[in-house]
Order: sequence, then structure tokens, then C-alpha cells
Amino acid sequence: MIQNKRFTTNTEGTNTNRNPGKNGLAAASKTLGLTINKDMKTTLTRIKAQETKKISTRCPHCGHKGTFETVLVQDVNVQNPQGQIISYLGVRRCPNEDCYGHLFFIYNVEARTLITSPTEKIPFEKQNIPEKVLDAFEEAITCHSNSCFIASAIMIRKTLEEICLDRQAIGKNLKERIKNLGSKILVPKELLDGMNDLRLLGNDAAHIKAQTFNDVGKDEIEVSIDFAKEILKAVYQYEYLLSKLRKLKEKSNNSEA
Repeated sequence: MIQNKRFTTNTEGTNTNRNPGKNGLAAASKTLGLTINKDMKTTLTRIKAQETKKISTRCPHCGHKGTFETVLVQDVNVQNPQGQIISYLGVRRCPNEDCYGHLFFIYNVEARTLITSPTEKIPFEKQNIPEKVLDAFEEAITCHSNSCFIASAIMIRKTLEEICLDRQAIGKNLKERIKNLGSKILVPKELLDGMNDLRLLGNDAAHIKAQTFNDVGKDEIEVSIDFAKEILKAVYQYEYLLSKLRKLKEKSNNSEA
């Protein structure tokens, strides 16, 4: 049983299309030469256990990118009627010794595409982000990695709500709280404008009648996540990095005294 599905980048030159989109199951079945139903059950025919495939990707557990290690058994390969290998299925272990996370994969030879479970997630820096803000944003990224784009948009909006709450921004709705946030933190006006756009995207995801954006899909969510990452840096991490730099400067001054 493959629980999750996502196309991820393989450093050996695989297809960089990360998510199959609305017709993902049908596309994956056709591309991989496998039968995959709506419950992600994979039906195998003409299989053979021999050799192993070099798999390079980003670990969904720790974010480390590298060549994953074979775990105990050889890969299963799926062959066409002519006996040619069309797909590999197997198990791998993250090469990061602090992680050693477990990974299932299906690799298509011709299309050079990779499906993994758990799915790869967009990486981001987590330092100095409050727990509730972090939890909301991590859920947005998890939703994106599983092609749940509407849910991801709603959780990005939830991230903005948590930022406003953490910084004690006031207002009767999120629009007013974002405006008030500008008086409490030092961030470029463009970031505040972007926060309002993310608010509207979340509205479109949650309400049938809201139509600010034409669609709430893969492209919209990936841009939104990138922008949200910049907001988190500006609100929580630049000040943190500056304090670390000043501490290093103090140590240098003390050593010269």
C-alpha cells in the first residue's frame, strides 16, 4: 500500500514535476505502467526481484538531500510484455546518520519520475518561530506535499492569524489585524501587501463565492508558501540572526580589551 503520492526531483535528472495535480492517479498509472486505484493500492504484474536503483531525493523527515541507502532487500522491478524493466519499487533509508528515516519509492525508468511515501516537503528554516505559528505553517506544507492545495491555502491563512495573535495585532477581522501588525513590526510594505493577498487566497479556498484568484492550485500555493517563508524570516528570524551577530561582535570586542 502506498499511502501518499508526489513527484519529486531526482538528482540523476528526473522529471521535476513535483505533483501530479487533479488527474494524478490516472497520470501516475499511465506513466509508471502500474495499476493504482483511488486508495493508492498498487497492483503488480510481471515482477522480478533483482539489482537495485540509485535513488537521490530530499528526505521527507529531516530535509537532507542525498543518495538514499538500500535497506536489506533488492528492489522489485516491473517489466513490460517484452521483458524490459519499466519501473522499480523499493525501500530506502536516509543517509543522514542523525535521521535514518524510512522511505518507500516507485521509480519510472522511461519518464525518470519518482513517487515517494512519505512525500517530500518544501524545506524552510524553523529557528525562532513560535510553536503555534510553526505548527500552522508546517501543516500548510504537509497539505501541499499531498496535493491538498485548498487545505494548504487555508493553513497559510491560519499562519497569518497566528502571527497576528503572537504579535498582539488588533482588529475585528484578519484584514484589520494585518494592517495593525504594520505598526508593531518593522517589515517592508510589500510584505504586508503580500500578507493581504495570502489572506484573500485563504478566503477563496474556504468560501465558494470568493473569487479573487482564478484557481487555488499548485502554482498559487507554491508561490504563497515561498512568500510566507519570507514573512516568517522578516518577523522572527532577521532579528534573531542580528542578535547572534551582535553577540559575536561582543565576544570579539571583549577579546581585544
